[in-house]
Amino acid sequence: MRTVTALTWGVKQSFRAYVEGAGGTIEAGAGAARTDDGGFTFAAAPDSGLTLDAGGQLTGRGVFLGEVQFTAHGGMLKVSLVDPILEIGEAGAILTLADHPTRTWRLEAARLDLTAITPDPSGGLILPAALMMFGSQWLGDHYPAGAALDPVRLTVGGSDPDPG
Repeated sequence: MRTVTALTWGVKQSFRAYVEGAGGTIEAGAGAARTDDGGFTFAAAPDSGLTLDAGGQLTGRGVFLGEVQFTAHGGMLKVSLVDPILEIGEAGAILTLADHPTRTWRLEAARLDLTAITPDPSGGLILPAALMMFGSQWLGDHYPAGAALDPVRLTVGGSDPDPG
């Protein structure tokens, strides 16, 4: 088993371009960092339990830390992406997030396609993502549920020591 150590996601390139093109700002902090291609990397929390088994299957629940704030139009557009969680379960792979820095509520933002995982050149995994209904509302209803989002990239650590 190998542990997932980070999640990188750009949400949607056209959304980022709109915010910045409108003179807005995108700020990452509290553990999140902006990547060279404009996305955001979130490190796994100490209690995160998302793993990749020897057969290449993701299992568990990955808890990631950080905040991204999208602001434009003098604050009329304000979207927060806080502490994403990727959970693999019977419903597939669901990415949830807190939509405010108070972390009071979580919403299902995206469904990831486990059948279309591809290897990342750096040894991680790339998963296609599609917007869910609450994710559509989170982004101000500008994109319909089911719209393609930027893919999610998972950084996978080295092999865990063999307990046997």
